[in-house]
Amino acid sequence: MRARTLPHSRLRSSGGTPITRRVVVLAAVASLGAGLLAGCADDGGDDNASDGSSSGGGKGKTTITMGLFGTMGFKEAGLYTEYEKLHPDIKIAENVTERNENYYPALVNHLTTNSGLMDVQAIEVGNIAEVVATQAAKFEDMSKVSGVDKSKWLDWKWSQGTTKDGQTIALGTDVGPMALCYRKDLFQAAGLPTDREAVGKLWAGDWNKFVATGEQYKQKAKAGTFFMDSPGGLINAILSSEKEKFYDSSGEIIYKSNPAVKAAFDLTAKAAEEGLVQAQTQFQPAWDTTIANSKFATIACPPWMLGTIKGKAKAEDAGKWDVAVAPKSGNWGGSFLGVPKSGKHVKEAEAFITWLTAPEQQAKLFKVQGSFPSTPSAYTMAEVTGAKNDMTGDSPIGTVFSEAAKTAPVQVIGPKDQIIQQGLTDNGVILVTKGKSAAEAWNTATKTIDNNLDK
Repeated sequence: MRARTLPHSRLRSSGGTPITRRVVVLAAVASLGAGLLAGCADDGGDDNASDGSSSGGGKGKTTITMGLFGTMGFKEAGLYTEYEKLHPDIKIAENVTERNENYYPALVNHLTTNSGLMDVQAIEVGNIAEVVATQAAKFEDMSKVSGVDKSKWLDWKWSQGTTKDGQTIALGTDVGPMALCYRKDLFQAAGLPTDREAVGKLWAGDWNKFVATGEQYKQKAKAGTFFMDSPGGLINAILSSEKEKFYDSSGEIIYKSNPAVKAAFDLTAKAAEEGLVQAQTQFQPAWDTTIANSKFATIACPPWMLGTIKGKAKAEDAGKWDVAVAPKSGNWGGSFLGVPKSGKHVKEAEAFITWLTAPEQQAKLFKVQGSFPSTPSAYTMAEVTGAKNDMTGDSPIGTVFSEAAKTAPVQVIGPKDQIIQQGLTDNGVILVTKGKSAAEAWNTATKTIDNNLDK
């Protein structure tokens, strides 16, 4: 994310318009196997999806059913086949819904009625807080399962799937550590450095420096190009690097009173007023075209975004991109796997996702699918350290994303994060690119958000 994501689908979300509208973006990145992804799978389920029966094929095998959204990549990476060879009595069957916005309401309904649940259910990061807060009793405590070691995961990733009293309802799969992808040719034309370390130093530690770099870019920019792809991408990147954004640690909504949110909004509005960002909404057809036509120089870039770039860029753009450290580390995306207590094969499902989320399997998944591991020990494995991408040439993407993942804040995630994020982008900062003042855009965004929160 997805793209796992990703639309609202494999949406690796940590917020933003893409969460509710991210369209299929599964890119074939040759050096990463099938590709880094930011899109979804076919809607309606996998051809091999089980109907939930207790055994498969009439041969006495136990079928573990997987309720997933988007293209999570486990099948594509060959992990089901590998596990089935290790356990000849087990068969794995996916039931896939393309978009998380369709998957999640159905999951909530199944949890509420305690019926129709798969043996394993995926949970997107934008929904994990709500599930932890309201549905924890319906899931097994994975922290008590043999072979599960809390220390293998990033602390903040483990915390996201754990209740206040210590029950871990789901194990983390991937994360979306934030970096910044940039066009070396456009930077050079604008008189800016192109070396990734020098580029990172331009804005180190401060998003204001990033916008200031955009102002430098604009002075000598190639005609018809913008510094960044969209206002939604900028505000999402800034907010992804904050410990608190929309909720505080007690669960109270603070988006209107949190100075970090208003500062992110105002800085994005400034960039929009100065013409540094395109008047585009991410993951829409018009935005896709701007990638193909090289209309912007930078984009907030979790690992899966490389798949989007690969899928939309022209072949001759290979090697023209690079990846630099973001002003502040953040996270955009990620998912979890949980085992409902009402599943038909609880013990088998627990054993399977313990194996599936182990560092070795997460590294394999990254190599093939671009889903970045949430287990730090995977960061030293060859599948991660040696990862390359056609668009970014010899850029050490595994190392860049590893460092971002290690230093990302343990962010407070609230149950309605997606509603708030979408309001700030679709009904907020995008309006500044259309002539509204920052104050007008803020008022429109907050009114829209509050109305949606009341529903």
